Amino acid sequence: MTPAARVQTSIKLLDAIIAGARGKGAPADRILADWFRSNRFAGSKDRRAIRELVYAAIRACGPVPANGRAAMLRLAETDESIAPLFDGSNYGPPPITEGEVPAEGGVAPVWLAERLRDSGVEGEEALALLDRAPLDLRVNTLKAERATLELPVETAATAAPNGLRVLPGTPVDQWPAYREGLIEVQDTGSQLACLAVEAKPGETVIDLCAGGGGKTLALAATMDNLGTLIASDTDRGRLSRLAPRAERAGATNIESILLNPKAELEALAAYAGQADAVLIDAPCSGTGTWRRNPEARWRLDDKELGRLTAIQAHLLDLATNLVKPGGRIAYVTCSLLDEEGAGQFDAFLARHPQFTAQPLALPLGRERGKGMRLSPYHDGTDGFFIACAS
Repeated sequence: MTPAARVQTSIKLLDAIIAGARGKGAPADRILADWFRSNRFAGSKDRRAIRELVYAAIRACGPVPANGRAAMLRLAETDESIAPLFDGSNYGPPPITEGEVPAEGGVAPVWLAERLRDSGVEGEEALALLDRAPLDLRVNTLKAERATLELPVETAATAAPNGLRVLPGTPVDQWPAYREGLIEVQDTGSQLACLAVEAKPGETVIDLCAGGGGKTLALAATMDNLGTLIASDTDRGRLSRLAPRAERAGATNIESILLNPKAELEALAAYAGQADAVLIDAPCSGTGTWRRNPEARWRLDDKELGRLTAIQAHLLDLATNLVKPGGRIAYVTCSLLDEEGAGQFDAFLARHPQFTAQPLALPLGRERGKGMRLSPYHDGTDGFFIACAS
């Protein structure tokens, strides 16, 4: 494909991504994967270039663009190599006409940028949410040690006790160390969130929103496979991915429990009042993960944010029925919005005065309310709010 054809293809893909964001349809990664699968004529260099163009255009826009061409014109304002490719050539985009209006730039749609600003995230810290994320690994201590593990590329130790960092795009999943379960892909911030649980061998720990099990596997390693580790979630598909991952990692103390929304205690009745610790990695807006998924800014609205904060409050209340006296509740969201973080946790403590916030001894992060906040700008991690109560 010519460079101009790559730009035109990216514009068409952006049209589909914008429509998907507006209609809550397929996300960008799926749209790209489907197109690449259906258009085999595009070689590996073409696919890489198209992917980079699409995501660069998404990052360049704040509010949802009118269309893919407007998004690409916005990128052309910041990348001088783009505008000359609007040359009207075969398979290329038509020339730029006088009066064409590029999409608006910015960190996010106006309402969401204001919510971030109200939460103390603005300026360079807000702009850092749109940088490209690094690729972090967690050494699985059930099978290996960071100090002695040998990998095919140069790595840098992160602030997490078992964290390593490699260049973005490194084909980690092709390494023997990955296939044999010696390493897992996990952001350093996510690894630190697991530290906040303070899980110990022999304890009963519940990962209330386990999803695909990334944090569950980290907890199993911390517990050295001793004790009981419950991985629960309402999403059958995501939870089903845990079993093969646990087998690869050598994690043997995990029990998976599928939950029904609003009836979670029925499935977890055997553990009511028995847990030493409950981790709530709550569903959230994902504002802290925009470096990996910048299109998420276009999918969030005030109604959806309200739905998510209600779920978070419900999960916090649910956890109080699961911990034993003196047990720990660790609350985590990959969001930088106070209504999902410090404000949500304050409201929980007000509803349940028998619980008090506990100090966190994490190597990264800054105090936010009664918890800690990690951010790409200050910590080089995904954005997280982390708090613990007992």
